[in-house]
Amino acid sequence: MAEKDQAEKAAAEGDTPPPASGKKKLILIVAAVAVLCLAGGAGAWFFLFHGHGDEQHAEAPPPKPPAFVDVPDMLVNLVGAPGERVQYLKVKVVLEVKDESQVEKIKPALPRVTDLFQTYMRELRPSDLNGSAGLFRLKEELTKRVNTAISPGHVNAVLFKEVVIQ
Repeated sequence: MAEKDQAEKAAAEGDTPPPASGKKKLILIVAAVAVLCLAGGAGAWFFLFHGHGDEQHAEAPPPKPPAFVDVPDMLVNLVGAPGERVQYLKVKVVLEVKDESQVEKIKPALPRVTDLFQTYMRELRPSDLNGSAGLFRLKEELTKRVNTAISPGHVNAVLFKEVVIQ
């Protein structure tokens, strides 16, 4: 009877050994996790380290330096309120193009570019040019206008050499 009482106590406390099918499931799960870890490590090694030392990549040729086109200096008066002192804007501009071949295409259109620049800048107020944001807007607008004038050619940027407001 004592053995029967001990067996009941052990069963109540959960000290009975797990059945054999539970051990097999645990071993199967541990083995599956180990296989996944090994496969992940092998994949990482393959993609990160395998064969990178002996490959030789062709070096890209150095980019060609851009070419620049000088635009004649421009001096325009700015729009002001009646009775205010007249203010002037003096601008020295350079056009940045992709290569030298485009320079020859742009030079015949420079009078048209100058005309577009001046007609736009004569409508500006001094407050339109305040701060770096004002100059950035001016630069973007001039780039848009020069690209319209020399189409199908393309200017990468309008660069300011000098901007003076008097």
